[in-house]
Amino acid sequence: MPSVTDELIQRLYTAPPDGFVAARTAAVNEARKAGDRETAKRLAALKKPTVAAWVVNLLAVRRPDLIDELVELSSALREAQRGLQGDQLRELTTQRRQVVTALVGAARKLAIAEDPGMGGAKMPLAEVEATLTAALAEPEIAAQVRTGRLIRAAAYAGFGEVPRPRLRLVTDEEMATGEEDADGVAEESRVVEFPQQAARERAAAERRRREHEKRLRELRRELATAQAAERRADDQLDRAEAAERDAGHHVEDLDAELAELERRRTEAQAEVARRKLARRTAEREAAAARRQVGDVQAAIEDLEGNEPD
Repeated sequence: MPSVTDELIQRLYTAPPDGFVAARTAAVNEARKAGDRETAKRLAALKKPTVAAWVVNLLAVRRPDLIDELVELSSALREAQRGLQGDQLRELTTQRRQVVTALVGAARKLAIAEDPGMGGAKMPLAEVEATLTAALAEPEIAAQVRTGRLIRAAAYAGFGEVPRPRLRLVTDEEMATGEEDADGVAEESRVVEFPQQAARERAAAERRRREHEKRLRELRRELATAQAAERRADDQLDRAEAAERDAGHHVEDLDAELAELERRRTEAQAEVARRKLARRTAEREAAAARRQVGDVQAAIEDLEGNEPD
């Protein structure tokens, strides 16, 4: 059963991408207020999906039955290719196009229902179709699509496994027998020529094999180098994104501190105004009291100076 956090993440990835950052920030702040630092960290690490990825996520979450059909068709296609079943493969390929087209249409309707402004050129249907086609070809991509948490579209250059042709070497005896069947009797000169020709062909085939293996090794080395560079770039990107998130959180914390200081400053200014008003009131009352004291003293002096005989 999915946790509350998983359900929240699912809502984030099925909501329109325009509001992703604000919704993620609010969720992170709520987790921090609740003292759940692990959840806050997990939410902060979430990456904003592209529009195409969001559309596919909607399809995976709202219509998982369609994704299941896609995966089943993918398995059938791979089995057909392994068995070199031409008629079945053509039929399944046609079915693949129909299924992908239907899935793209269903995904489009879900996206428009979720965000009516998402239509026309704003809908990257080509990327959605490429992602679903890639899911047909690659089980790993299909598994990612099923999670409903894609952050970018996927692509695949081809489809399925490439079957290896069945090769068989033709021996010298078969070649000689074939010539005898055609001409009736093999001439003595040709009996000498065929083994030499076969040897040359074998040598040429061996050279081609060595060149093929050499090129294959070079390409594999290039692939390993490129994959290592990709991993380094991804690691660097992850570190940069983490640093950006930390910096953004620091700014948010400072903004919160500034807001609190501004609130306290406003309260202090209001208190100063109240104290100033109280001082002025006290000054007026003190001045009035001094005047009254003077008036009373003057009256007393008058009375004392005019005592009756």
